[in-house]
This record gives sequence, C-alpha cells and structure tokens, in this order.
Amino acid sequence: MKEKRLFTSESVSEGHPDKVCDQISDAILDECLRLDKNAHVACEVFATTEKIVIGGEITCEGAVDFEGIARKVLREIGYTSPEKGIGADTCQIEVLVKKQSPDIAMGVDRGDPLAQGAGDQGIMFGFATDETEGYMPLALSIAHKLVRTATILRKSGEFKDARPDMKSQVTIDYTDPESPKIDTLLMSIQHDPDVDLSAFKKYVEEQIMDPVAASFGFAKGYRVFINPTGRFVIGGPAGDTGLTGRKIIVDTYGGYGHHGGGSFSGKDPSKVDRSASMYARYIAKNLVAAGAASKLEVELSYAIGVAEPLSISVETFGTAKIDEDIILRAIKTFFDARPGAINAAFHLNEPTWKYSDICNYGCFGRPDLDLPWEKLDKVASLKEFFAKQA
Repeated sequence: MKEKRLFTSESVSEGHPDKVCDQISDAILDECLRLDKNAHVACEVFATTEKIVIGGEITCEGAVDFEGIARKVLREIGYTSPEKGIGADTCQIEVLVKKQSPDIAMGVDRGDPLAQGAGDQGIMFGFATDETEGYMPLALSIAHKLVRTATILRKSGEFKDARPDMKSQVTIDYTDPESPKIDTLLMSIQHDPDVDLSAFKKYVEEQIMDPVAASFGFAKGYRVFINPTGRFVIGGPAGDTGLTGRKIIVDTYGGYGHHGGGSFSGKDPSKVDRSASMYARYIAKNLVAAGAASKLEVELSYAIGVAEPLSISVETFGTAKIDEDIILRAIKTFFDARPGAINAAFHLNEPTWKYSDICNYGCFGRPDLDLPWEKLDKVASLKEFFAKQA
C-alpha cells in the first residue's frame, strides 16, 4: 500500500503571546520611523502574566511613548483584563532600551544611501510556488486564513465566547502531486470559561473551517480537530510567555521553504534579516510568475558593513523551465540586492503601510495589503530576457 505524502504548516492569531510581542515591537518601529525615518531600531519584547518587558537598541530623534504603544496594542488585540490573558490597563510595563552600538552604526551609515552596508551578517531566503494564486505554499495559506477568519469574526462579535489566543494547523496530502488535497484541519481557540463547547466546536467547523477550505476549492472529507485538549480558557501571556521573533516560520513559508534564522519584527530596514528576506521573496515571486520554474527559492548572504551580497543562489527543486544559469544571470541583471537599493525600491524607511500590519498572518502573500515586494513588475522584462536566451 502506498504511503501518504503529507506536509503540515501552522499559523497563529494576533493574540498568541509571541505575536503579542511581535506586534508591540513593530508598533514601536512604526512610531520610531514616523518620528525619524533614519531611526535605527532593534526592539525585543517579553510578555508574561501581567507583565511586559521592552528592551533592545534604539537610536531615534524624538520621544517614544513605549508604555503607551504597548498598552494600545494589547487593547486593540482584545486583551483588556487579566482574566482574558493580560490587562492593557492593569499590566506592569518595564522599559529597558538603550542606543544602538556605534560599532554597528559606522558600518551601516554612509554618505551615499546606496552604499549603505548591511546591518549584520546572515543568510536570507525568498520562496515562491505557483500552487496558489498568491504564489505561497498551500498549507500555510489555508492556515493563515483560518486564524485570520476566526479573528475577524471574534472582533465583529459574531464569533461569541472566543478569546484572542488561537492556533491553526493544516496538513496537505501530496500523494498525487497533481491533485493535492486537505488531509487534516486543526484549530485551538481560546474561549470564555462558561462556553457551550459542543456549540463552540460546531461553529468553528461550520462557519470557519468549511468555508475556508471551500474558498481554496476543497470539499468536505478531511479530518477535523478542534481544541483537542477539551478546554482552552487560560491563554495569551497568562497561559504562556511570549517573545519577539519566535514565530519566524509562521512569518515566512510555513517550513515549505528554507529560513535563514533571523526574525523580522522590531527591526528597521537596515537589518537585512528583514529587508533582504523581502527582496528575496520579490525575486522568487517574479521569476515564478515569469515562468522560470513552478517552485523557486533564492538565497542571499551578507557581511556586516558590506553593501553587495556575498552570494546569490537559486534552487528550483526540479521544476525549472529555464536553465538555472540563465535564471542566475537574470537575477543579476534585473535585481539590485544591496540594502540601500532595497530600501529605496520599497521605501522601507517611509512606508505607506505599517510594519505592525505585516506582523500577523505572514509577511508574504498578502492580497489585503499593497506591499512592494509582492508586486509582479519585473515579469514582462524577465519573459523578454528568457525569450532572447532561448
């Protein structure tokens, strides 16, 4: 009997304790860039029962109300009392922020913005696949939509008895790679203590899981697990500690593509962990859309204080329709991966969106936001280039 070929990804809601920390870090970054577009920010947040600790290295012209920002984020998530997970107006907030090291700054700050050095060494990956409209992995796309839908319904008041902390997990059956299907949907959702669990689970399955699966073209027939422990009342920072940068796989490709290890949240654009990961996604998505491969991953590497990437590599997982040497040549022809060039192309220091907006439900494949690294504006040029190489 042939064994099933299964792959699983997970997502979490904005009420997950790690995501609470990510959101506070990114809201602080948004405020720093509003006050000073050249601010250097590396902000870390820790959350536990009725306690938020804000730390990191921040150099910014202007006064930042760290405590006020943190309380506003908690309130918007729905954490308004200790019983729900943490109280926006009752929790203790400690601020332990210092200025960025001048040793780092001297490698990053240059007279010519395009000569800006990378804020650190590291490796970054960008990935794209044509298995979904958003060029994102199927399992992760469904997982994100599950918790996002549940959160929207909770905030609207329609999903009664639900609280902010939620997780989802989706398993896709790739036994027939030409016709993948959902094998299992799993959701764990925090709820009020006096909830009717039977009615609660029925609502989750019929009003969240089934409609989301149907939106991806899948009919009923998958396994379903909802709050498998049976009860989930204590959630948020009261149930588990939170920390900035612990949901890096949720933020990127759900494990379907590689990850360099660096987190995104709380980091200004000089940190290539964030900006170069965005650019690598931009490269990969445009190449797949241009027909170079059905599945493609780009790796970039950097040295602190050096503008040019140390290396650029590409992997097509056996799906290439164009020779990989030609794909690499196209990358070097059409894409400038220097940190300063990335910042200029995407306006990362003066964005029209907020970093806190891309903190939840993934940084990539976001049809709800007009994000520069999701644009397919290189496709026509790439197609013309590939045609000339034939």
